Order: sequence, then C-alpha cells, then structure tokens
Amino acid sequence: MRQSFFFLLFLLFSISSKAQHNSILDTPKVSAKPLPAKKWYETFAIRGYAQVRYNRLLETNENLTNEQGDKSWGKDGGFFIRRMRIILFGQLSKQVYFYIQPDFASSPSSDKLHFAQIRDAYMDIGVDKKNEFRFRVGQSKVPYGFENMQSSQNRLPLDRNDGMNSPVANERDLGVFFYWAPSKIRERFAYLVSSGLKGSGDYGVFGLGVYNGQTANNPELNNEPHVVARVTYPFQFKKQIIEGSLQAYSGQYVLTKSNLSSGVKYVSNLNYLDQRVAATAVLYPQPFGIQAEYNIGKGPEFNKVTDSIEVRNLSGGYILLNFKTSYKEHLFYPFVRYHQYKGGKKHEKDARSYEVNELEIGMEWQPVKNFELVAMYTISKRRYEDFSKQDNLQKGNLLRLQAQVNF
Repeated sequence: MRQSFFFLLFLLFSISSKAQHNSILDTPKVSAKPLPAKKWYETFAIRGYAQVRYNRLLETNENLTNEQGDKSWGKDGGFFIRRMRIILFGQLSKQVYFYIQPDFASSPSSDKLHFAQIRDAYMDIGVDKKNEFRFRVGQSKVPYGFENMQSSQNRLPLDRNDGMNSPVANERDLGVFFYWAPSKIRERFAYLVSSGLKGSGDYGVFGLGVYNGQTANNPELNNEPHVVARVTYPFQFKKQIIEGSLQAYSGQYVLTKSNLSSGVKYVSNLNYLDQRVAATAVLYPQPFGIQAEYNIGKGPEFNKVTDSIEVRNLSGGYILLNFKTSYKEHLFYPFVRYHQYKGGKKHEKDARSYEVNELEIGMEWQPVKNFELVAMYTISKRRYEDFSKQDNLQKGNLLRLQAQVNF
C-alpha cells in the first residue's frame, strides 16, 4: 500500500514537471517596446507657499513705515497676508521649460491689499541638449544681487534689504535673458536650495539680458531697454561652499507723471540715468554662514534743497550672519542682519530720497518641512522724503512674526 502511494506521488510530480516545461517552451517571446513619450500635461506640476504676518508687537513708533517692503508696518497695520503664491511649472520637452507664478496677495499700498498679480511668466529655451546654454523669455527676475534672486520662501530676514532691492521693485521685469552654467554647477545651485542652505537658485554662472527697465507689470516708455550682466560661481572646498558674484546694469528710467507731486521739478522728457554695479560674497551656513552685498551707482532722487528730481549718487548694502542647527527633525536658523542705504527709489513718489540704517535679529524655526515660523526684532532709523514730506525722519523698534506654509 505504501509503495503504491509513493509511486502515485512520483507519477503526478513527473506529469506536472513535464507540463510546466512544455508551457515554458511554448510561451511566445515578447519583444520589449520603448515607453511612450510623456504628454506635456504629465510634466506639469504645482507648488507654492503663503506667508501671514503681524508686525505690531513691541512697536515704539506707529509712523515708521516701509513702502517697498511690508505694507502692514505702522499705524492701522494688523494681520497681513504678505504673499500667497501658486507656481505652475513643467519641462514640456527636453529643451523647453515654462514657469508661471501669480501672487494673490499683492499690495500696491497700505490701504489696498491682496490683489492678484503676475510675478513670473516665462519660458526657458535650451540651446544645447544639456541646457547648459539657455534663453529665458518673458517676465522674470532681473539677475542683479544674490538676495534679489533668492526666493522669499527661502530668505531668512522678512524683507529684502533696501540697498540692493531698490533698483527693481519686486525684483522683476519683462525681457530676454541668456544664462550659461555647466551641468555640474547647475546641480550645485539646485543642491544649495534643496539642502536648506538658503541658496539663490539657478541663474547661471554667467547671465546677460535686456529688459524694459520700468519694473514688473509696467510697459516700456522710451524704447531704450536696460542691459544687465552678472557672473557668479559657487566654489566648493571639501564641505564648505563659497559663492562670489559681480553684477551691473545700465539704462534710462522714465518717471511717470502720475507718480509726481504738483510743484516738484523734473527734466522735460522724464528720462533719468539709472545704473549700478554690485559685489556679493556668500559663505553657506555649514553650520556658520556669512552673506554680504554692496552696490554703488546713480539714479533719480528727490533733492529737497532744489525741490527737484536729479540724477544723484547712491550706495548701500548689508551683511548677514546666520547659523544652521537642528534638534531631531526641527531646523533652526538664528540670524543677524545690518543694512544701510543712501539714495533715491525711482519707483516711489517723486523718486523719494532715502537714508536707511536698520538692524534685525531673528530666528527661523522649521518643525516640519511644510511649516516655518520666523520671529524678528527690528531696530530701524529711516529718513524718507519727497516734495510733500521734506523733513521725515522716523526711528523705532518692533517685533515681527511670520507663519509660512509650503506646499
């Protein structure tokens, strides 16, 4: 009986093995087909961030304001949506990339808040297969200054410094820009942002561009475009990365009569020389960092002695000390920044004259990747004068808070 049982098992096993062998032999061979190319909408992505602020804690002077920066400084300022950005972007093909960024919280003045406005709308066209050479066409950041290039999503101080930011309101204009960078350095630029080292992004090792010169969302007014050039390089020494940059631009800026006081004097054609040159040095925080920029130049500025807008010298910059540390999953960035500026702001009323000295002490805390909280104490001394306000020196201190969500 036992022998019959084992014989039956052996017979079943033999039949099964033969059937399996024949099945394998009879299976037709299937040739591998290449995957179909992605459709344009499969490369499309969405990201963004939002910032909500409150600036009135420990405030000592409600008349101290910052028109180019945060419109909620001072009297009647309250909770304020500083930015609400949704970014649409995608690599449509190997050499064509697009980027559109509207801001749904643009504030043209302290009593007009949260308007929708285009910040960026451009395409990148690669000249070579690696996209080391590319043209950027549309409205985008003018390649002038590290902090100007750095996204507000990554920057430590809550507003950009006056000295380097005064050339271009909102840092952007409409034009054509050429960028070149080797693939290895483009990867390094990306790493400096993704690693939390507060990089400026990829604006090439070399950049050259022509643009309207009237700042973002404004038309050209004199058919004479501005010209800008920038060279930068992030050197790596073991784990440390140091970046140095030189940049300059030149053009003729046209004042608009709607932005001039009745009675102020100005040149008949409203055209004013507008040119600058700047230097940048950055030691990325691993863990200690230093960031410094300074620029000099000429531009339109109100002169209260003559009640006129004249081409005058200007200068200004900043130095920032920062530190990157962590505890478990939490990231901390304590920082100190001092900045100063003396000169005009061409896009403000009467090319308003400024003299700024400001110290900021703060900390950014990231408990998770999608949320950041910044507390910053500001000690400010600002003189800003135009035809209707010819003696306006404001001093004060304030504690500023910002909550930011990243998605």
